[in-house]
Amino acid sequence: MAWKIRKQEHMSGQKRFQKVAVLMGGPSSEREVSLRSGAAVARALRERGYEVTEVVVGEDASFDLPAGVEAAFVAMHGKFGEDGTVQRLLRKRGVPHTGSSPEACARSFDKSRSKPVIAAAGISTPAFELRQAGDSRRLPLPVVVKPVRQGSSVGISRVFREEEWSEALAAALAYDDTVLVEEFIPGRELTVGVVGGVALPVIEIAADFFDYRAKYTPGVAAHRIPAPIPEETARACQAAALATFRALGCAGMGRVDIRLREDGRFFVLELNNIPGMTEVSLLPDAARAHGWEFPELCERILNMIEWPGNQGGMNT
Repeated sequence: MAWKIRKQEHMSGQKRFQKVAVLMGGPSSEREVSLRSGAAVARALRERGYEVTEVVVGEDASFDLPAGVEAAFVAMHGKFGEDGTVQRLLRKRGVPHTGSSPEACARSFDKSRSKPVIAAAGISTPAFELRQAGDSRRLPLPVVVKPVRQGSSVGISRVFREEEWSEALAAALAYDDTVLVEEFIPGRELTVGVVGGVALPVIEIAADFFDYRAKYTPGVAAHRIPAPIPEETARACQAAALATFRALGCAGMGRVDIRLREDGRFFVLELNNIPGMTEVSLLPDAARAHGWEFPELCERILNMIEWPGNQGGMNT
């Protein structure tokens, strides 16, 4: 079941743009996944009748757009793609792009910025603290340690014993000079995709640890759709996902990760503003469960481009 916060949806089948550049690759640690996402999106949009150019952004962040391009579908994960950088470059070139504004991308991608916003909005989220090299930890074990500006679980560790702390901190600091130390929530891994004003069916991820390998290796993590949880809990998770999406000022698409305890209480972990679009990705799976095949999902995201200047809802 999808939970809607507004009555009107952008309808698929009505082309606002014809010539589309799909941006993929880039300089982040998630380059290979981005190439897979971008290739899948390009195939899907061609199937819907669009004139598509695949733009592979270099590892040095360089890229050229084809003449006459009308819009860019950003399928880049991690730094440069999700942190607002490429969105700013596209706006300077006058090219409309999918997803959130540069400001909302930067806010949602950086956990040191997004976590306080989520908490201030009254959305339940695990206790957390920000630490740098040499800082002591205040939160009791167990904890989860994450770089503040990475995606796809790159550099993430769970710490259950004190002797694991130093290694986990070093692993996260290899990717960023600031890390998020977060209370570990035992329970089930859930995720809710958001497309425009629609929260898609809740997915349960059946994996011991939903790390980079589990996310992008077929067969490692099973997706249970809809999640086998009470309907009331599913609706509450969808509402929390939409509230997170709005609080962070996002637009177009996103995916909100949630942990569900045995006692029924759940906690929002984070929002991914450009979720994976590969053959094993969660957002396409949720969309299919909602009745949108992958090409339709891509077209809907493209048609949701808000231009100029009003993406994301917040200006800071």
